[in-house]
Amino acid sequence: MAVPISVLYRAWKENIDQWFAAPGTLMTQGELNTAYFFETHFQGQRHPHYGRFLRLEFERLVEMTWVTAAVGGVETVVTVELTPKDGGTLLHLTHAGFPDEASRKRHAGAWPGVLEQMERKITGGQ
Repeated sequence: MAVPISVLYRAWKENIDQWFAAPGTLMTQGELNTAYFFETHFQGQRHPHYGRFLRLEFERLVEMTWVTAAVGGVETVVTVELTPKDGGTLLHLTHAGFPDEASRKRHAGAWPGVLEQMERKITGGQ
C-alpha cells in the first residue's frame, strides 16, 4: 500500500472508524488486552464487530479477536503484519479460526475489497 506504516498501524489499532467502521460506532482503547466494538452498515443492516487486542507490536503487528454474526459469533483471529516496502507498506492479513468453510470463503472474498477501501479512504481517494 502507498501508505506509511505508522498510519496503517494506527488505522488498525485506533482509527478503524476512518476507513471501515460506521461513524460514531467505534469504542476502543487501542491497547493490549482491551476490547473494541464497532459497527459497519451495509445494505441497510447493522453489523456489530467485537473483539480484543491479543498482540500489538509497534508499527509491525496487530492481532485481534474478531467476532461477528458472519462467523456465527465464534471468536476468530485477525493478524495484520506490516513491513516497510518501496516507500509504502506491505500489509499481510491472516484471518483464522472460522467455524466452517462457507464463512471462511465469504471473508476470503471480502477482505481484498475491504483493504482496497482502506487504502482509498486513508489516501483521500474515497
